[in-house]
Amino acid sequence: MASVRNLKKDIDLIMSLTLSDCFYVMEYNSKVDQDAIYQIAGEVVTKHRDLRLRAMHPDGKDNPKMVKQYYKGLVNDMLMAADSALEKLSKEVKKAAK
Repeated sequence: MASVRNLKKDIDLIMSLTLSDCFYVMEYNSKVDQDAIYQIAGEVVTKHRDLRLRAMHPDGKDNPKMVKQYYKGLVNDMLMAADSALEKLSKEVKKAAK
């Protein structure tokens, strides 16, 4: 990881792409349950805020190894949150296709 600044930009990018997929589905697929999509979008926004706050306040500032592990965990959480939201979105699209 190069810097916290770049990490925050990555969080913004990944979460905004996930959020834009939610709105893209609602715009171009009128059969989906919009309330479920809004709920997924709300979860993405909440997770985005949480990740940004965690990026600014690492644990164990005195120990570089702990900081490195902390940020690795943060990146993993970011990717898992985006993947989870996209999986839920995919399930909603599949429901609408039936």
